[in-house]
Amino acid sequence: MSPERRWARVALCALVAAILYLPGLGRPALWEPDEGRYAEIAREMVVAADYVTPRDDWEPYFEKPPLVYWANAAAIRLFGANEFAARIPSALFTVGEVAATAAIADAMFGAAAGLLAALALALSPLVFGFARFASLDPALAFFLTAALGSFYAAARAPDFGGGAGRRWFLLAAAMLALGTLAKGPVALALGGGVALVWLLGEGRGRDIARIPFLSCAVVYAAIVVPWFALAEHRNPGFLGFFFIHEHLQRFLESREHGWGPYFFIPVVIGGTWPWILFVPLGVREMMRPSANDDAENRAARVSALRFLVTWFTVIFIFFSIPRSKLGSYALPMLPPLAIAAGYALLRLDAIGAARVRRMVAACAAANAVVAIAAIAIVWAFNEKANLNFAVAADATVIAAAFMLGALAALILARGGARPAAAVGALAATMLVVLMLGERLRADAAPTYRRLAAAVQPYLRPGCVLASYRHYIQSLPFYTQVRETRVEYRGEIGEFVPQSAIREPSSAFMIGKESRLREVWGSGACMVLIVNQRDLPPLMSTLTPAPVAIGCEGKKVAVYNGAAAPGAHPPDCGNPSARALWPRERATWHRGHAPVPSGRHL
Repeated sequence: MSPERRWARVALCALVAAILYLPGLGRPALWEPDEGRYAEIAREMVVAADYVTPRDDWEPYFEKPPLVYWANAAAIRLFGANEFAARIPSALFTVGEVAATAAIADAMFGAAAGLLAALALALSPLVFGFARFASLDPALAFFLTAALGSFYAAARAPDFGGGAGRRWFLLAAAMLALGTLAKGPVALALGGGVALVWLLGEGRGRDIARIPFLSCAVVYAAIVVPWFALAEHRNPGFLGFFFIHEHLQRFLESREHGWGPYFFIPVVIGGTWPWILFVPLGVREMMRPSANDDAENRAARVSALRFLVTWFTVIFIFFSIPRSKLGSYALPMLPPLAIAAGYALLRLDAIGAARVRRMVAACAAANAVVAIAAIAIVWAFNEKANLNFAVAADATVIAAAFMLGALAALILARGGARPAAAVGALAATMLVVLMLGERLRADAAPTYRRLAAAVQPYLRPGCVLASYRHYIQSLPFYTQVRETRVEYRGEIGEFVPQSAIREPSSAFMIGKESRLREVWGSGACMVLIVNQRDLPPLMSTLTPAPVAIGCEGKKVAVYNGAAAPGAHPPDCGNPSARALWPRERATWHRGHAPVPSGRHL
């Protein structure tokens, strides 16, 4: 297939990825805390019509730049404040990452390699999972992939630094600027680091001086500077907080989400399974001469391999340095692995049936071991922790599908079928497993949509919605009521502008339990969200006696008025909560106040 048809093939990959990621996107409730936070920040932008200062629970929140919030806000304006609107930007950014990966692999190794690389990336568990999760990282992964693809096209252009090469450099600068607005200066550091290390490794250090840095800087600044300047103007002190506290200090000092330097090894292996098994073979095949291969083609292929290795290695090392790590940080390092896996899949017929059978057998054996271990761990933990039965059942079904799919691939390979048939069986298995994983997520995720629905009827105008020693990020999104925090601050309010905040936050902070008792007993309406472990000492001190109006997970909503007519004691739907309930009531009765009758706690 000709390069002229490349964009049609890329569009086809994007369409297939969209079909994978969009259906049922809004079905699960928002996962705490990240999805609730990003959805609520975008909703508050829409409500306030202020797209310069991000706010969480109506306090300035400058931990991250605003581009993804803008995308979420646009979706909310189109589709309303719901889960679909909160997640569709992540899905579309991931579609873009798949398409960009297909384009890069197509340019490097041909049309078939591009299609297979897109398949490997789209059906990688980590990519699939975050495509359906409201997060900032899919945006960074897309813009960084597009930037590196544009840089590679510029570097391979005959007129490096001028003509078509210059246009590709300007596009790369624009993509890095958008990546900066999505996640911060990490986009520029990673994109620039990969480009410079690869050029030096290629012995092209002199070409660095030919890069149109001035034009690229103008494009980058034109996109990035306006928001940063406006944010600093409206919130003096923002720039220092953002660059020093949120990026430099967190990179060097943060212990949040602390992990060792090898954290991303299991993340990458599990996040790209089973395609990671084909990566070494793809690297080997890129280095080997093939039939009708001339020196120029082989040199270009090896150069492309070095670019992919540099891409993965620089990002892997960069994110492995700080102790603070999240699995989603691996997303930008997966496209080069998918391209290597796609090239291996392209070469399976040339590799030989015996080698393919050995690879599929290794995959089947590994799947079987992982599946059996997962089933044993899930059920042992379920019995010990008394988890939701649906979670254990979902995990069992997924493990069984995982094992049976690999077995089917092995049977096809052993039966003499073409290698493509065995690979097709693996791809179908991953599709089934990933779709089943969505059901597991819905059953296992920490969410509070039901809790929000339970308290909503009590939140008449002027009623206080409060959380005791915690903050539920999604509660303001679902209820559209500002949440008062009792003896808790957390991330919210870390940034305090040097000038006065227009709306003081003190009215929405209760710093002492004595003040909580005053508000509770003042006669004003109040709904309080409490962790079950905090119920015994707290409930006996509140007058009037609290009324339970809802619960979900480990949270219970109590009310300082009368329960709604016809209401019944809430059922948390959690075996551990039901087991805890009588014991706590007995504790209050013995050690504190008498247990009220009826629907009171």
